[in-house]
Amino acid sequence: MIKEKDIEELFEELLSKISDSELRKKVVNVWVKACERGGWKTVEELKNIPFTLLTDSRDINLIEHTIAVTEGALGLGKAQTKNYAEPPYKINFDRLIAGGLLHDVGKLLEITPDNKGGYRKSRSGRCARHPISGAILVAESGLPDEIVNIVACHAKEGEGRPQTVETVLIHQADFSTFNPLVMLQKGELILEE
Repeated sequence: MIKEKDIEELFEELLSKISDSELRKKVVNVWVKACERGGWKTVEELKNIPFTLLTDSRDINLIEHTIAVTEGALGLGKAQTKNYAEPPYKINFDRLIAGGLLHDVGKLLEITPDNKGGYRKSRSGRCARHPISGAILVAESGLPDEIVNIVACHAKEGEGRPQTVETVLIHQADFSTFNPLVMLQKGELILEE
């Protein structure tokens, strides 16, 4: 069974950047609850979940993807606050990090082993994609509506919907990790010769 300490170790560096200790604890608890509901029992299992079933993930797992997206969004936010003389909006970095760590937590319900050494969509995943199941988990756990917005609207479900600035940053970081793989698989990514 996956415990709080397991999740804290997986995301230690990013969790340490969340100044609100209650928010940090809730982020960890959402992951633990999602692991339990999805039937994931060990950290090793988590490290083997592909971050997507929509294209060849090139062995990039869900944990690596979650960290890359969170760090990418953090970099985008820091670049704006550092370089805009008068930023037109405030970025809440605690919410940004929490939302980044939780944006794909619903995949723990959406993806399941296929019993052939691979993975497939679960029944839950066929009924509701990860932004929906993840947003429900986040809301049930008492996180702020702004973080529910990040999880619910970070993917195509959020297109044309009102979004916080943190949601926009997570969305951009998420697609910058996904689109190159899709293009690579289609032969559309221009590579260094």
